[in-house]
Amino acid sequence: MANELFVYNTLIRKKVKFEPLNPPFVGMYVCGPTVYSHAHLGNARPAITFDILYRYLNFLGYKVRYVSNITDVGHLEGDTDDGEDKLIKKAKLEKLEPMEIAQQFMNSYHEDMAALNVIRPNIEPRATGHIPEQIEMIEKIMQNGYAYEANGSVYFDVNTYNTDHNYGELSGRDIEDLISGTRELTSQDEKKSSLDFALWKKADQTHLMRWNSPWGLGFPGWHLECSVMSTKYLGDEFDIHGGGLDLLFPHHDCEIAQSMGGLKCKSVKYWMHNNMLTMNGQKMAKSLGNTITLKQFFTGEHDMLERTYHPMIIRFLILQAHYRSTLDFSNEALQAAEKGYNKLVEAYKTLQSLSSSDKSTVDIKNLEGDCRKVMNDDLNTPMLIANLFEGVKIINSVNDKKETISAEDLSELKSIFDNYLVSILGLKVISSDDKNDDVMDGLMNLILEIRDEARTKKDFDTSDKIRDQLNKINLEIKDGKDGSNWVWKN
Repeated sequence: MANELFVYNTLIRKKVKFEPLNPPFVGMYVCGPTVYSHAHLGNARPAITFDILYRYLNFLGYKVRYVSNITDVGHLEGDTDDGEDKLIKKAKLEKLEPMEIAQQFMNSYHEDMAALNVIRPNIEPRATGHIPEQIEMIEKIMQNGYAYEANGSVYFDVNTYNTDHNYGELSGRDIEDLISGTRELTSQDEKKSSLDFALWKKADQTHLMRWNSPWGLGFPGWHLECSVMSTKYLGDEFDIHGGGLDLLFPHHDCEIAQSMGGLKCKSVKYWMHNNMLTMNGQKMAKSLGNTITLKQFFTGEHDMLERTYHPMIIRFLILQAHYRSTLDFSNEALQAAEKGYNKLVEAYKTLQSLSSSDKSTVDIKNLEGDCRKVMNDDLNTPMLIANLFEGVKIINSVNDKKETISAEDLSELKSIFDNYLVSILGLKVISSDDKNDDVMDGLMNLILEIRDEARTKKDFDTSDKIRDQLNKINLEIKDGKDGSNWVWKN
């Protein structure tokens, strides 16, 4: 049991022993971001959840190929294959090429993930880079009788598929309930059923992102890219597919149908989903004003935030809840997490300077086994953190000269914290320089806010004075259409 990993498989709704298809190799695919806006808090949880899984599989000795996609085409505003592509809408507003927008937000996403200490996937394919493969998959699905062309678009035939297989098996939805719960077809009467989803959408000559296909100019549907890119890089059958619970239906149910319809197999052995986040007890939504980008957390520039929060505090708070549990964010929760994180970090620093004795009066013989046991129990990071706090008690007791520790036990304790705190949980030990940087960011954000208020009031004397005084100490203010920021001058 101590060396066996058990994971919760969403498909069969129970915890099972993890057994890779081709050990020691593991193929893992996780749905990545759509790059038309800055990464928000909701992007952080799946990224961190599957970062932990990737780290732990590597720790156990598996060779992991980790693939996570970038959605840069086909994500429409509507929920029934209608509306405008979100990336194109953003490009039109900004008067930029869609790929400029995609690159801009992809770079921003990578910056945020690096701040959270999320390891980059081994392969990060983009939907627009795999158009031929998506066309090929559509042709296979059509050949197998599960898709049809209508006026230059191609749709997956859900009812036909459901006669041979079970559409909705991942989410547990019944097709009759789905039909009764969908609205009547209106502008989309080219579909046979309201449940049918687009594999390929017709595009006219004015559409900014379009490609030639056997059915005319168009672009791929959102669900298709994951079926194509996961199997391209991991094989027709692979081990793990992960993502947020919000993707369970329809996205992942559609993926299963596409892969079965085109490849005639269930591509994924283990489906894993992280649960949702709330903010002050409420679901996050633009209408409630509680959607907060990661950069806003790092800078404190949001009305709901009392101050800045270091990326490691965000990471630590997410790890304090089991990935399948809901997690509520609030200033109080973040500040409590900060205290816990600081306690762990201070103990880790103290551990490095502890002196050993001839014998131990502390008992650490079960600590490593306890840590491994809870991680093998479906990545139970809250219990792992609790076990590490038991180690903190030992460290502080030895440091206070209340207990002694042998050289062998001290080496073991250091190894436990290096492996589980740093390597597996991925928590960086913030140095005093890092904290000084946080203070500097906070002060500069306050100064820029005061300067922006002066400019709004047309108090240009104050505005210019702030700019000139900062310039004297080698700080440059850059004003842009999205506000002001600051940089150190070269």
